[in-house]
Amino acid sequence: MPQLLHIDASAVHDGSVSRQVARSFRDAWEGEVVYRDLGARPVPHLTEAGIVARHAPAQEHDAEQATAAFLQDALVEELLQAEAYLFAVPMYNFGAPSTFKAWLDQVLIPGRTLGMSPDDSPIAGRPATLISVRGGAYGPGMPREGWDFADPYLRKILTEVFGLELRVVTAELTLADTTPAMAGLREAAAASQAAAHVAAREHARRISARSLV
Repeated sequence: MPQLLHIDASAVHDGSVSRQVARSFRDAWEGEVVYRDLGARPVPHLTEAGIVARHAPAQEHDAEQATAAFLQDALVEELLQAEAYLFAVPMYNFGAPSTFKAWLDQVLIPGRTLGMSPDDSPIAGRPATLISVRGGAYGPGMPREGWDFADPYLRKILTEVFGLELRVVTAELTLADTTPAMAGLREAAAASQAAAHVAAREHARRISARSLV
């Protein structure tokens, strides 16, 4: 059975749209799942010990470096063993949550998970789904067009660094129900979320079917 690495990055559990859409994906997924909840159990930020440990022989590691290396090895192994990826990442303050950035910093290691080009990555070509959720709308013509620094960054990392075959499922205007000034956008918000759930389920079935062949 194909193995999926599913990472939730939302700090919120109840009411999190990114988690809900990811659940729709999971409900349609046929295969094994390795799950990491960065909201409930964030990985530590990359430290000097972690950087030094990447270049020093294991027998020369001090206690702090050994601990950092152990964590990196575990996270990298999860990444490399998976055959498909599900990243549920909401936008926080116009960017990706720091918890997801911390995870990336731990697993982006030259010579292990990335090379000089996307084709050199050991996970290049594997399917990945990014659940991209934001409280407003940032597309062309919107008042805050150009303020979305999460989606472009994540697309670059996932496709041009890891070399993944990426599908992005987007849900917008998620703050409409709780923000009086956005009351007129609630119908559009509901439509956006409904479409995201449908797209997530359909893509999960498509990847599962392809992986099972």
